[in-house]
Amino acid sequence: MQQHLSTPSTAGLRMLRSLPNLGRGLFKTCKRVSGAMPVAAGVAHASVKSRTLEDMKFDNTFVRELPGDKVQTNQLRQVEDALYSSVQPTPTGTEPYLVAYSKEVAELLDLDPSECERPEFALVMSGSAPLLGSQPYAQCYGGHQFGQWAGQLGDGRAITLGEVVNSKGQRWELQLKGAGKTPYSRMADGRAVMRSSIREFIASEAMEALGVPTTRALCCVGTGDGVYRDMFYNGNVKMEPGAVVCRVAPSFVRFGTFQLPVSRGGLQTDLVKLLVNYIIKHHYSHLLEVPEGNTRYVAFLKEVVERTGRLAGLWQALGFVHGVLNTDNMSILGLTIDYGPYGFMDAFDPLFTPNLTDFGGRRYAYRNQPEACQWNCVMLANALFSAGVVEKEEAEQALTRYAEEMMECYNGRMAAKLGLKTPDQPLLQELLTLMVQSKADFTNTFRALAHIPTTLERSNISSSAAGNGSSSSGKGVALLEAAQPLDSTTAGERAAAEAALAAGIPQRLLDALALDSLAAEPSLIDSWSAWLRVWRGRLAEESVPDKERMQRQQQASPKFVPRNHLLQYAIEAAEAGDFSEVNALLDICRRPYDEQPDVDSKYS
Repeated sequence: MQQHLSTPSTAGLRMLRSLPNLGRGLFKTCKRVSGAMPVAAGVAHASVKSRTLEDMKFDNTFVRELPGDKVQTNQLRQVEDALYSSVQPTPTGTEPYLVAYSKEVAELLDLDPSECERPEFALVMSGSAPLLGSQPYAQCYGGHQFGQWAGQLGDGRAITLGEVVNSKGQRWELQLKGAGKTPYSRMADGRAVMRSSIREFIASEAMEALGVPTTRALCCVGTGDGVYRDMFYNGNVKMEPGAVVCRVAPSFVRFGTFQLPVSRGGLQTDLVKLLVNYIIKHHYSHLLEVPEGNTRYVAFLKEVVERTGRLAGLWQALGFVHGVLNTDNMSILGLTIDYGPYGFMDAFDPLFTPNLTDFGGRRYAYRNQPEACQWNCVMLANALFSAGVVEKEEAEQALTRYAEEMMECYNGRMAAKLGLKTPDQPLLQELLTLMVQSKADFTNTFRALAHIPTTLERSNISSSAAGNGSSSSGKGVALLEAAQPLDSTTAGERAAAEAALAAGIPQRLLDALALDSLAAEPSLIDSWSAWLRVWRGRLAEESVPDKERMQRQQQASPKFVPRNHLLQYAIEAAEAGDFSEVNALLDICRRPYDEQPDVDSKYS
């Protein structure tokens, strides 16, 4: 029977429930936990040269070292005493085609990027042709979904081809999402559509460029087949273009991979220790220096908890909402994984969730993400404790690291977004409150602050943004620079914009605010003006030259994120056979912190 640990205090995480009691923490740059660990000793490193598809070097340790399903038929069933089922992708019988690929991920694999343009590439990456050296399988795991135990879940439409080892000795799993049914497909068809595949492809590469630990994506290919989907879960089923995204990560093991054997009990619990040893050997190899046994396992749990805390801190600082933080969607490596109904906030709203099925409880809304991730860490610790891998008191102590790491990362990142060397909680709290009241764009507000001089002469207020690549898409610009017709705003909004500029609010910041909010509550203009004065005073106290300070802010405050409407533009074009918008968005997201002045204003 599964036992349970006490849930650690969430006092430091509740800052997003009432804006925004952000807790304490010294400034520290968030540690990066991304990329693959070196391959285990005994596997030769390849020479440093680009490879063809046929020359990719596979070393499939997951299927070689861990127990697999003894049943070889690909049929729906409960899979016992195994961590995976061998399964082949199912060809659609149609002609697949390339939508887009990431040259950066190709290079990670030592794959010549030109290989991605071969006709054979789309065949392989759609699952229509085998890849030499691969040993395809679907992983077996369970999970808590929206807080309720769901039993066996598993890879219902994801098939891992195997592990590619590059010339640096790094190990990368290739996984096809949408390549057909597996024993874990339940009532689904094992397929994916163009819409979801493009969203995952773009997000994976954008998050890497933003500095967030993430799974990667090599490519998105269309299958040439149609797939029936009910996009809004309202009974309106329609056929959509099918697609497959090739996901890439050091490992796709999840919290739920450890939970399922424990839930079944008996000898299956032994799978947990086998899996922990495997993950430590290949992905936390530095822990092999820790004495074997309980001490090593506690160190493992502690590091997983810390990585997850830092990941949540980065999400919060970027206004990113995952949307489906079930335990089966939590990476044991602390990576962002399973991009479903994710979203970057436009107007700042702590209750924002991009998941239609979460509108009622908002369990995974922005303000609740930190506690959801912490709860998931507790569930992982419960599994390890119930399997006899860690002791109760040590596990509970390891869990305390979550809040500490999350807050340290979040506070440090938010201080950097304000141009400060040390966090100022009251200043940040007042800013976030104003942003909610003004329906301020989360990304654009912080980017605007990164262009405001410490000392701002009133005569330069209205033009300060123009010299810094100010967006011309906001309503403030429409009012004063005629970028949009004047009839797109009301008389009250025009008056509010003029009053805001007169009060010292720079144009670029004004562009990030909702004019209807300022018009409805004119006192917000004075509040923003007062906040700017206090903020500039803090900047003056730290005496960092503006050029240095602004550069630091810009490197913490992206100008470009893959917003939902931009993804939709790319999806609609791709569904019509035009992939230029997908590639344009991918290219822009490669440099999210650069100004990129030649880029169309619609992207920011």
